[in-house]
Amino acid sequence: MSRLPHRYPLLLVDRILELEPGRRIVGLKNVSINEPFFVGHFPGHPVMPGVLIVEAMAQVGGVLISFLPGAEGHIAYFAGIERVRFRRPVRPGDQLVTEAVLLKTRGRFGKAGVTSRVDDAVVADGELTYSMMSMDEMDMVLAGGKLISREAASERR
Repeated sequence: MSRLPHRYPLLLVDRILELEPGRRIVGLKNVSINEPFFVGHFPGHPVMPGVLIVEAMAQVGGVLISFLPGAEGHIAYFAGIERVRFRRPVRPGDQLVTEAVLLKTRGRFGKAGVTSRVDDAVVADGELTYSMMSMDEMDMVLAGGKLISREAASERR
């Protein structure tokens, strides 16, 4: 997942299953009982928090966006979360399969339709809006799969 700045414990995509650059993507998250959030959500009845399902959907969408022309040197940030519905709980042992379809892009903004499934049953769906931010504007670089300040990167050399 070198196209994402996220790392454990917040990297919520294990692999990409399908990719049609500029159009759609399908990603997978193997949900393990060892996930740190299950310790407190909920003891004796582990359920993946809805906000983390949305984050997994955003990360899959982020990989899709990273293939768009002009995306190099940019990071996608949330700009909106719309019409998200949770249909059923996600539990340890589930494979969360998320599809993101690019709906529109305009300048540095875009929108994707996202659907997450477990065993072909929809567990969550909605629309996510993103905004691309230039790493130059933020004075950041991606080095070794990590987002770090330009100053720290120059000190490493």
